[in-house]
Order: sequence, then C-alpha cells, then structure tokens
Amino acid sequence: MKHTFIATLLAAAIALPAYAADYTIIAPAAPGGGWDQTARSLQTVLQQEGISKSVQVQNVPGAGGSIGLAQFSSQSAGNPNALIVGGYVMVGALLTNKSAVTLKDVTPIARLTGEYEAIVVPASSDIKTLADLVTKLKADPGAVSWGGGSAGGTDHITAGLIAKASGVDPTKINYVAFSGGGEALAAILGGQVTAGISSYSEFESQVKAGTLRLLAVSSDARIPGVDAPTLKEAGTDVSIQNWRMVAAAPGLTDEEVASIAADFDKVHKSAAWQEILKTKGWADTYLAGDAFKAQLEKDISATEGILKEIGLVQ
Repeated sequence: MKHTFIATLLAAAIALPAYAADYTIIAPAAPGGGWDQTARSLQTVLQQEGISKSVQVQNVPGAGGSIGLAQFSSQSAGNPNALIVGGYVMVGALLTNKSAVTLKDVTPIARLTGEYEAIVVPASSDIKTLADLVTKLKADPGAVSWGGGSAGGTDHITAGLIAKASGVDPTKINYVAFSGGGEALAAILGGQVTAGISSYSEFESQVKAGTLRLLAVSSDARIPGVDAPTLKEAGTDVSIQNWRMVAAAPGLTDEEVASIAADFDKVHKSAAWQEILKTKGWADTYLAGDAFKAQLEKDISATEGILKEIGLVQ
C-alpha cells in the first residue's frame, strides 16, 4: 500500500503542469512605448499558455534603454529568471551614448517582431503631406522639430535619413528625444513639436480617432490596412524597420539558456502570440539562437555606419 501511495503521488506530480521560471521582464523605457507593449504582451502569453506561472514587468526608463541594460547586466548576472526586452533603438542609443555596457553584456535569446516607422502631425497642422513637411525642412531645418524616442534610436535615425534623402544636412535636424511613447505622444498632440516619428502601433489609435494625421510609413511596400503612402512613394527614398528582441542575463549555463530559448519558441508558436502580432500590426521576424546572434552583430556594425553618416557618432 505504501509503495502504491508513493507511486500515486509521483504520478500526480508528473501530471502537473511543468512551469518554467517565474520570469521578471525589464522594459527599459517608460510605460506606453513599444518595449513596454512587447514586455506586457510576453507577460500575457507566457502566463496564458502556461509556460510560466508568474511573470512580472518592471519599467526602467532612460537613455534609449542603456540605463535599464546597465542595471540588468549588473544586478541579474547568473539569474535565469531575469529577462530584458530591447531592439534596434537600443543598438543606436548605446553607440550614441557611448555606453560602457553593450549587448555583449547580455545573452540574446530571440528577435521577436519587426515594425515600420510612421510620420505623423497633429490633425490641426497645416502640413497635409510628407511633401509639405519636406518643404518646411528644406526652408529651415531647425524650425522643424521631430518628436520621437531616445537619441540615436530608430526614430532619430529615420529623421536623419529623411533629411539626407531630401538634400538637408542631417546634423542640422531639430530632434526632441522622449524616454517613452506616452510622453512623445502628449508632446505631438499638444503641438510642442512639428511632427512625430515612431513605430506605427504607437500612433494607430490616435490616427484612427482622427487626432493625428499619418503622412507616410517607412516600409518598402504599403502596409495592408494602413491608409498612407510609403516614404518612397511620397518622394523620399528611405526605408527602415524597427525590430524588438528578448535577452537573458549574462553568466548563464548552456542548459539555462536552452530552457529559456525553448520557452520563447513556445511563445512564438502559440496562437495567442500570433494574434497579438496581428492585432498590433507587428511583423513576425522571429530569429533565435546563433542565427540571431550573427544578425545582431551585422545590425550593430551597419547602425554604427548610419550614425556616423548622419553625424550622431564620430
């Protein structure tokens, strides 16, 4: 009887859901922006799919993610329960801020999503088209203020590339950096800047509500369901895509890294994640393991070249 009882207990234990770590995800930006949305979407799916029983999200804003990254790499070393989201914005910000901490100080797990930039103005603005904005930019680059995310990030790079493609010195642009999507949106809606530039999802609800006018998007082809020309269609030869990733702490064992990677493979394959991608208009650019690490090195090198070209990095 005793052996039967123990066997029954063991069978019951084996039958229970095998939860992974109770993750804490650092979103290295203020609430409301793309990294915050990504972290909270991951939180939802990890819990909803039973991959993790409890997931916490912590916001650590500032300096294009470099403050959150520095805190994460120093305080979470060796902790397999700790994660951080980041992306292309972080690559540029780390270079621009000459950060002592880099993406080599974390363990890349996977690239999750891709998203295109959107150029917007308040609905009350006299700027009706991208051509109108470019005309103002050519007349007086400093008089056109661009509100977006952190210095050196995708938004800043896009503004610089638009200036360069329009024959304007990119170092003359008047770029106003905000630490979170919520702050940037308030400034744009309040008319504190001439134009706003960020990932389309951060403006979508205001565009649909009619409080923002969408001038163009940075994709190579029109985005289905989005009523706006591409930058190229609008006469400015620029295309750029923002991407977002998840990384683990430094100092993990191969087994711990493999376990985390397996969890995010489950996230990617889940119907819940695919629905979030569809709802938010995020492209599925999932890339994991060594393939992602190799692509990340290429992206860092290419970004450094772009930042030098537009005068943000010496």
